[in-house]
Amino acid sequence: MGLRIIAERISARGFCASPGVIGQTLSGTLGLGRRKLAKDIPLGSSEFRQTQFDRIAELRGQYESLGWPVLSVDTKKKELLGCFSRPGRAWTNGTLHAFDHDFGSYSNSEKAIPYGVYDAVANEGFVYLATGADTGELAADALRRWWFRLGQSRYSGAGGLLVLADCGGSNGYRVPLYRERLLDVAARIGLPIRVAHLPPYCSKYNPIDHRLFCHLTRSISGRLVESLNWLQLLFSEVTTTTGLNVVCELAKKAYKAGLKATASFRENDPTIRDDVLGQFNYVLSP
Repeated sequence: MGLRIIAERISARGFCASPGVIGQTLSGTLGLGRRKLAKDIPLGSSEFRQTQFDRIAELRGQYESLGWPVLSVDTKKKELLGCFSRPGRAWTNGTLHAFDHDFGSYSNSEKAIPYGVYDAVANEGFVYLATGADTGELAADALRRWWFRLGQSRYSGAGGLLVLADCGGSNGYRVPLYRERLLDVAARIGLPIRVAHLPPYCSKYNPIDHRLFCHLTRSISGRLVESLNWLQLLFSEVTTTTGLNVVCELAKKAYKAGLKATASFRENDPTIRDDVLGQFNYVLSP
């Protein structure tokens, strides 16, 4: 409720107070202030929350001490391509014009799916820009491309990879296709891939969200993004004062929904699971 409305209601009761006086009274005398709603009420809780966070911290310490890669992975929000409005402002010599409605049918192509791989050791981001469906195949391909584009040269002597992922989505702990394709990646690169999933309702604590994705969002604020190539360029220009740099690569195919893990993999699942919280912690070894 605005100060002017409060003043009008006070006036209707036979009193007189200006909006300025009301504002001083609310803040100075009553200690009130205009505040945004805080999105901090969890939708649920997990009984494994603290145990799993302790396990993730332990694994990160082990891999970082050895100089092995610690990777945080996730899918960023899909982006419409075309004359669509985005929050924020940009420097320009004129007014930028966008559609007055964000109807996907007016997009220049399918929505862009930015899948991110954040290297927590090197403070480096890799974005795999794809179209189609967000699948376990896409998630595994992004990790494979990161290795051959960036990881192979930086971690040539590493004995394994640690991947931190949310518990849901295309890289969720209940997605057999993701594990099957990660097993293929492990065989391709010749290294075991250890996966540690964040406990349920804790996806906001995934490092990639506040170390990479927020900066990608900033790079397209107030901008018209009309093609995948333009989005790739904007993401590739992201840097921060703490040394973050980003490499962005376009996928060479569109990913199809409905693909499932093979019957052979499901029946003879080779996933090596930990004794404690094995549903969240496991190794895929070549």
